[in-house]
Amino acid sequence: MKKIFGGPAICLDRSDINTDEIIPAKYLTEVTKEALTPYILEDLILDGFDPKSEKLKSARVVITRDNFGCGSSREHAPWVFEVNNIHTIIAESYARIFRQNMFNCGMLAIELKKEQIDALFTLAKKGAVTVEIDLPAQKVVAAAGDKKESFSFAISPFDKALVEAGGWVEFADARY
Repeated sequence: MKKIFGGPAICLDRSDINTDEIIPAKYLTEVTKEALTPYILEDLILDGFDPKSEKLKSARVVITRDNFGCGSSREHAPWVFEVNNIHTIIAESYARIFRQNMFNCGMLAIELKKEQIDALFTLAKKGAVTVEIDLPAQKVVAAAGDKKESFSFAISPFDKALVEAGGWVEFADARY
């Protein structure tokens, strides 16, 4: 399946969103990734946020603050985004294991500076945000209303190769 790395964004204006808020532990016994779909961000408490909203259902990108994905290490956290067609998260920083699990699943964990994240949240005040990702050029372009913001991002050659391959399994299958 070809993953789309851009599209409508949802802004979660909080730091330290943990894996229990991303996918509650009570669902970790599910035997397929798809079974996780309805439980995305179910326990996230954030003013104005509704995990059952159409805005979340249509989102393809998450924009958030620092230390995203902290807490328990589990692949279920990236998986719940993947099965909800969210393949890009843009944050100031990530918990190390969550970040690597994103790349291992062939998804993008883009890190931007605080000032750049602030600019994206300011942009969101203009209206619905749409994000375009140019992976080869390592560039993010976000637009809302008549305003645009553009930023470059860094990604290691190995992590980029994982994303381009579609994840660790596909990467390994193609090379070994």
